[in-house]
Formats: sequence, structure tokens, C-alpha cells
Amino acid sequence: MERIRCDRTATWRGLQNLFANGGQTFDLRRAFADDAGRFAAFSQSAPHVFADLSKNLLDREAQRLLFALARQCGLEQHRDAMFAGETINNTEQRQVMHWLLRSPAAAGLDNLTSERAQVHTVLDAMLAYAQSVRADETITDIVNIGIGGSDLGPQMAVQALDSFVLPGKRFHFVSNVDGHELDAVLKRVKPASTLFLIASKTFTTIETMTNARSARQWFEANGGSDIGRHFAALTTNVAAANAFGIRTTFGFWDWVGGRYSVWSAIGLPLAIAIGELGFRAFLAGAHEMDEHFRRAALESNLPVRLGLLDLWYRNFHRFSSRSIAPYHSALRRLPAYLQQLEMESNGKCVDAHGQALRFGTAPVLWGEPGTNGQHAYFQMLHQGTDTVPVEFVAVKNPRHDLAGHHELLLSNVLAQAQALMVGQRDTGGHKNFPGNRPSTFLLLDELTPTTLGALIALQEHRVFVSGSLWGLNSFDQWGVELGKVLAKDVQARLHSGDIEGLDASTAGLLQRLR
Repeated sequence: MERIRCDRTATWRGLQNLFANGGQTFDLRRAFADDAGRFAAFSQSAPHVFADLSKNLLDREAQRLLFALARQCGLEQHRDAMFAGETINNTEQRQVMHWLLRSPAAAGLDNLTSERAQVHTVLDAMLAYAQSVRADETITDIVNIGIGGSDLGPQMAVQALDSFVLPGKRFHFVSNVDGHELDAVLKRVKPASTLFLIASKTFTTIETMTNARSARQWFEANGGSDIGRHFAALTTNVAAANAFGIRTTFGFWDWVGGRYSVWSAIGLPLAIAIGELGFRAFLAGAHEMDEHFRRAALESNLPVRLGLLDLWYRNFHRFSSRSIAPYHSALRRLPAYLQQLEMESNGKCVDAHGQALRFGTAPVLWGEPGTNGQHAYFQMLHQGTDTVPVEFVAVKNPRHDLAGHHELLLSNVLAQAQALMVGQRDTGGHKNFPGNRPSTFLLLDELTPTTLGALIALQEHRVFVSGSLWGLNSFDQWGVELGKVLAKDVQARLHSGDIEGLDASTAGLLQRLR
């Protein structure tokens, strides 16, 4: 497999010339007026997701060059290497196989028979346990204690699929080491009816284990007596879990990164919430998107088209952020989930070989559900000095029967995308909307386990595409380590008061906090 970084290709220079000679002044309104087939050319269906890309600052020639760039960079070979189980996480010498977690047991002949069998052994055991918890009417509250990918994925998915959650079970998520978060949850549950899930691959993550030990202390102080029944662990460190008092553990593998782990045992809260059939449907939807990414031609490959658009905006238009606007209240944690997925994967200033980059990588992702966002930050989107591409996510069919609500919701999301594009002229200035502001529209027919799985897999592969073209290793996260190391030193100094060797600011703050 040979990868060529995007800025070292001939096509990169072609894109620079195209941008300088019309691309930077591209006008969406003129593009629609001149091209009756624009919507058809810049929209497509993928498994369980319809995407309208036509309101983006992109013409057919730019799109053609971007596809050529992908081929020159070796995107297809890089993708195929991932699906072949090659060690593409070169800085940690690991395979990248989160996709295998949703691959059917009988997925065909390849060199991953052993790994696939291990995946399904753990999956079957985890789902059997989930079914037993669902059937246990004495357990009413499930508290997931994790952080990062061990929290964001299952929390987002459980909330998104709330209408599929088993009645009589309540789900709580604790990630922050700030004791206020755990304390607030413990005030709402009882030891006899609570199951704690401790999610930490190594069973050493300091935030998770601090919360886990406090939860155990609370459990025992309030009459809890059977830790083995009321605590389970999602970890590979079985010995440490046993020493904690836990008998039930489910593991996963070092080729599963935390932000890609919701499909693994980390998804146990979701499996309890929606049941075995629901969780298998969640995996199946993702697998369908995997197959689309794996086999569709680049020109009709939705993750590829989204990833190329991200590069076009970041490196040519120089847009530094993207707003995620899900018009479905159950998707309220989707922006936070995508923040980790993209910014932890591609927020890097060196390529996979450690060489400094001369261009921007991951944009800042941020957002809130519609219509709430309209009454908060949409003012800036429409009239601010920065252009921020918006990604709308909408669902065609609701799962409630409240008259008028969903029609009003859909009217708003369509109107916001339209307003960003067309704008409004006002000679007085205060009511002038410049328009020509880009947006992408992702549409699901329904929000179900299957469609949610497809949507998340789409976003995973989109991040792979942009990271591949930028020449990154999207599967390590060394940037989170330095703060952890320094925190241990600072914690000791908070006890001792020793400020020797510290910078003046840290020393001054430490003294005020003692």
C-alpha cells in the first residue's frame, strides 16, 4: 500500500488553480439557476441515509478533481488495507478493525476467521447477559461509568433510541471525575435495584476508576452486599476487575479504538436498553454502510464524497469549523459524539510519518439540536463574519403522534437550509442576509437501531477519508496523554504545596486552590 499526501499530488495544484479562478467566488444561487440537474448530481442515497450535497460550494469540475485527488492519494488502497486487517495504525502497530465488530459471523472467506469468531463469542455472551438484565425486574437502574469513547457512544445511542428502550429501565451515564456528576446520579438510585457497568479497557483509567471506587463505597455504605451481582466490567483486565469484586466481564481488543467502540462490549448499556434484536439491527445497519464504503465507486460513495467535501472546505475555503444541527431531540448528543470522532482522530499537525503539515486538518465540530439552535447561535450562521458549513440531520417519520409538531420541525429545517443559501437583501443593513452559506442535508426515513448504525458508520468512514488524504494516522490520540501525566504531578503538589519548578501561573493558581 502506497499513500501519497494530498499536497504532494499534481491534482492538488489543479485544485488550487480552480479555487483561485472561480472556486472562491462560487455562488450557489447562480449555480442552481444555471444547472437544472444540480440537485440530482449532488445528492444520493446510501444505506438508510439520503444526502443532499447540492447546497455546498462545489461544482462538477471541483468534484471531478477531488475524486482524482482521492485516487492519486491511494485512498482506495488504504481503505482496502483496513478491511484486510493490515496494520494501518502505524504509530501503535495495530490493526484497525472496528468494522469487524458488526460483520456477520458468516461473512465469507478471508484471513480474519479467528478474529471474527472471537468477536461473535463475546457478542453472544454479552447479549445473553443483556437479556438476563432486561428480564430481571429487580434491576431498574443501569449506571454506566466510563469516559471518552466508553461514555459518548453508548450515551448518545441510548438517548437516540429512547423510543426503543425497555420500559422500567432507567439509564444513567457518569464520566466526569467531578464528584457532582456521580453524586447527582447516586441520589436517584438505590443499591438493591442498581447495576453498575465499569467501562475501562485497562481498568486503570483514572477518572473511571475514581468514580467506580466511589460508587462501590456508596453501594456498601448503603446496605449493598453483592458486588458480583450489581457490578459488571467492560474490560480486558479481568484480574483487576476480579480484585475489585466483579465476576462478570466482557472484553474487546486493541484494534478497537475508544471512539470506535460502541459496537463492542462498550455497547452493553445499549444492548440492555434495546435488547438483542435491536442491538443486532444496530450492527446490521452499520455493516450495510461498511459494504457501501468498501464497494461503491468513489463517485457514488457517500463517505468519500463527504470526506472530500471536508477537505475542500478546510484546505481551500479555509473554513475552520462545522456546525452539526440534528433536527431530532433524541439526537441531542450527536454533536458531542462527532466532536470526539473527528477531532480526536484528525486533530493533528503531523502526518503518519511524523512530518509537519503545511495545511489545516480537523475542523472544530459543534452544534445543538434544532429548533433550539435557531434561538441561540443561528444568528451567527446567517449574519456572522465567518462562514460556517452546517450539517443538518433530519428524520422523515416521527415516533410520536402529537399533531402538527413534526411538520413544523421539518418546515424549520428546510427553511434554515434555504435561508442560509438564498439570503435576503436589505439596504438598511441590519436585515441583510448575505446568503451563499453552505449546508449538507442528511435524511433518515426513521430513527431506528438500523438507521442509527448506518449514520454512525457513515461518519466513521467520512473521517477515515479526510484523514487518509491528509496523510494522517487517524487511529492514535497521543495528544490526550500529556495532560494526564502532568495531572499526576499537580495532584501530588496540591497535597504537599510544593511549587518548585512550576511556571508562575500554575504555581499561583495552585496556591490559591490549596
